[in-house]
Amino acid sequence: MSVATIPTISPRELEGLRRRGEPVDLIDVRTPVEFREVHAEPARLVPLDALDPRAVMASRDAAGGEPLYVICRSGNRARMASEKFASAGFSNVVNVEGGTVAWEQAGLPVVRGTKAISLERQVRIAAGALVVIGTALGAFVHPGFLGLSAFAGAGLVFAGITETCGMGMLLAKMPWNRVGDPTCTR
Repeated sequence: MSVATIPTISPRELEGLRRRGEPVDLIDVRTPVEFREVHAEPARLVPLDALDPRAVMASRDAAGGEPLYVICRSGNRARMASEKFASAGFSNVVNVEGGTVAWEQAGLPVVRGTKAISLERQVRIAAGALVVIGTALGAFVHPGFLGLSAFAGAGLVFAGITETCGMGMLLAKMPWNRVGDPTCTR
């Protein structure tokens, strides 16, 4: 399914619907730690790595087929989640443009909790460390260790092209990125 077939809505438009009293069912598909740090006020947590489109749709209170709105940090994981819903046969799913970053920048209500290192920063730190370690080991121990730096670089190129980051998915499963029940809500 192409990205163009997933409908989108701006954070301001979504907040406008909510203020007019229209039902807004908003799920945040980031990690529990990211959600705990800051999230859009009406959002409930459904992490992407635990997303079961059928279970989410079955648990909704939505009568009359109101849309399910999906948000993440900047829009990529929400698009991936929206595509999962579309692949499962659910078409009434709308991606929130720009994610929580755009929501905050628009001055819309957020819930703030404990500050954490973002998953994006963790990926940069880990990839940078692999490059530095591989280069140092290649220079001082054996040139074969330069392959570690090449591997990290290739992973970053792959992540940039496919918008899928294996290192990010791996880091999201680390204990420091888990908070209680991963299916928790507000």
